[in-house]
Amino acid sequence: MSELTLAGRTAVVTGVGRTRGIGFAIARRLLIMGASVCCQHWSPHDADQPWGAEPFDQVRAALAEHRQGEAQLVDVSTDLAEPDAAETMINSAVGELGHLDVLVCNHARSGGDGPLAEQTVDTLDGDWQVNARATLLATRAFAAQHDGRDGGRVIWMTSGQVAGPMSQEIAYVASKAALAGVTSSVADDLVTRGILLNTVNPGPVNTGYLDPETTDRPDQLDDIRARFPLRRFGEPDDPARLIAWLVSDEGRWVVGQVISSEGGFRRWG
Repeated sequence: MSELTLAGRTAVVTGVGRTRGIGFAIARRLLIMGASVCCQHWSPHDADQPWGAEPFDQVRAALAEHRQGEAQLVDVSTDLAEPDAAETMINSAVGELGHLDVLVCNHARSGGDGPLAEQTVDTLDGDWQVNARATLLATRAFAAQHDGRDGGRVIWMTSGQVAGPMSQEIAYVASKAALAGVTSSVADDLVTRGILLNTVNPGPVNTGYLDPETTDRPDQLDDIRARFPLRRFGEPDDPARLIAWLVSDEGRWVVGQVISSEGGFRRWG
């Protein structure tokens, strides 16, 4: 990360609302590598979670410490559940940064989920709107403004549903599985326009929800940790390192893949 391999490039990273989040770790990596970054955030979602919201001024100040040279750090607060929010976000970032080279769709709606018997039109549509629809529409808007220059990259985030059941999160799993399933098709479309799309499954990463004081299953934490061969949960910088590599020139021959970065997580003992 000591080399400014993304100097002169610009990126949008969504879901950058908390310093412990994956989005923060991704944005930090890209800033250190010299990129200008636009961070999307939506505090009302975090406020509804056990870990709570964090004032974005604090998040921005922590990120600003890693900005290199003349690179810019801007942000947009928007609810990606709204039909026009994804396009508005991209247009705002273009207005601030001039053009976009990288889009990382890290955002996700979580909470309020359950097994199939508890699903309703609202729960299913809610996760679809934020997790899948907004990702597709943001990617469409990003591709529309891309001018064909080298370095066009899109990263989506999925979950571990392709590797095993997640029966208590049906709405979330359905929306994330849609992204994994359509990755190769959208990637095939984008690559002809000089944009490389890949999807990352970060596995269980402790962004606060695996802390004893916030988890709804504290008695299971030791069992979950034991399923990692290295005996630790994933950390936000674990997927961030992979994503930083994928959006750099080093990742220029990887396209249309769903890549798991889980530290060997064992779903069954």
